[in-house]
This record gives sequence, C-alpha cells and structure tokens, in this order.
Amino acid sequence: MKVIIVGGVAGGASCAARLRRLDEKAEILMVERGPYVSYANCGLPYHVGGSIEKESSLLVATEQTFRAQFAVDCRTSCEVVGISPKKKTVELKNHATGEVTAEKYDKLVLSPGAAPIRPPLPGIDLPGIFSVRTVPDARSIREWLDRGTEDRSGMNSYTGCQTVTKPERAVVVGGGFIGLEMVENLVHRGLEVTLVEKLDQVMPPLDPEMARLVERYMVKHGVRLELNDGVAGFKQSPDGSLEVLTGSGKSHPADIVILAIGVRPETALAKMAGIEIGQRGGIRV
Repeated sequence: MKVIIVGGVAGGASCAARLRRLDEKAEILMVERGPYVSYANCGLPYHVGGSIEKESSLLVATEQTFRAQFAVDCRTSCEVVGISPKKKTVELKNHATGEVTAEKYDKLVLSPGAAPIRPPLPGIDLPGIFSVRTVPDARSIREWLDRGTEDRSGMNSYTGCQTVTKPERAVVVGGGFIGLEMVENLVHRGLEVTLVEKLDQVMPPLDPEMARLVERYMVKHGVRLELNDGVAGFKQSPDGSLEVLTGSGKSHPADIVILAIGVRPETALAKMAGIEIGQRGGIRV
C-alpha cells in the first residue's frame, strides 16, 4: 500500500509517524511545500522574543529524521499542485528545480493546514508588515527587528528608505492568543507596543471579567490598547516607518506591524479534487 500525505507540519507529520507504527511495510510519501516539517509553530513568538534562541530548537523532527527513523519518503519544498481522484495520482512540483512529476497512491491524506488572514486593505503589502505562521516568518521578523544596525547612514535594503535607528515601535493587529504572545515578546525586546483589536476585549474566548484582568496586566507593562477599533489601512512615511490607520480615524506610528487576525483553512486542493467543504470552510472529515 502506498500512502501520500499532503502537509508535514503537525497533522501530516503525526499521521506519518502513526501510520509507520501501524504498518511497517507501507510506502509512505509525505510532501511539505515549506522548507521544514514537524516544527513547533506555537514557539514562533518566543523565538522572535529571544526566549527560544536557536531556530533549530523549534524543529521537532527534520526531513532526515523521518527518512532515517520512520522510513518515510519526506520531501520538503515540494508542493502538490494537482489531484486526480479517478486516476489516484497527484502532481508534485519541486520548488528547487521547477520540475513537475506524477505519483500514484492507494490512500491520500490531506493535511494542508491553514494560511494567515491578510485582508485586502490599502498598504497591506508594504515592507514591515508580517504574519506569524512559519519558521521563515519568524526569521524575517527577527531580521527586521535587527535591521538598522550595520549602516545607519545608507539606504535600507527592505524599504528603499533612509534607515537611522532600529525599530522601536510595534503595532500588533489582533488580540487573540498569537497576538498577545507577540505583544509579550515585542515588549520583552524593548519595543513600544500598541495592540489594535476590533472587538471590545482581548482574548475573545474569555469571559469579559477575565479579559479585563489580562488587559490591566498589559497596560501595567506599558502596552497601549486600542479596543473596539479595526484597521482600515496602512501608509509608509518618507523615513520608511509605517502608519496604521484605523476605522475610527486614528493613526498609529510603527516601525513594524504584526498581523494576528486568524487563519483560513487551505482548501484549494480539496476543491480541485471535488472533495466536500464543510459549512465553516474546512475540509469535511
């Protein structure tokens, strides 16, 4: 039996390891479009903040681990770009070479995960606006926070504008778990942090009374809270810094912006294959 698993970060990696324990002879191919498998994405904010110093500490297992310990054909930087349920084949694209090949399967497991929400707001693609979902995301944020130290008189390679100081002001958009963890770690790095949340409290799953305790703790540690106010767009100043514009008409200056407003299920492959999508937008299981 040959099993192809699409996605190798959390569900896909767990599935591959469990399947090998259940069947020593099955041929298992795990495909991950990113450069890493089985990493602790819950630790990404703490890597940004420096509590987790080494990027390698985020990696639970590597491509080589799956090959050596589980006899899993693990392919990173490789993406499934097509599925033919009738033929029981998938098309794989190697991002390193651009080559597209076909693989047959007996069973296909979809574990594509989710993508961070980036709403089509004005200026959303300006330099300095980040999501936090993958190891490369965290690396990019750390590099941005460390910028401005080598050449304080030259042009910044990210923005094309003059760079004179390191980032000092951050705006985090979204007051959920990831948003608050990013606030904590940006404060830990010494930045002035503003949190913009569309709802009237942080941590929406909490009762309001509990959320107030969290909010008071944040304010005590110097965080500026902007509740009941959503982001309307972004602008870039001549010096390369950003302005976060809100629905109420306010403007918050920032040297870095973190978007933490949730994720959407990755369902493009499932739709392509004619697989049913549930009412909430995920793959029906």
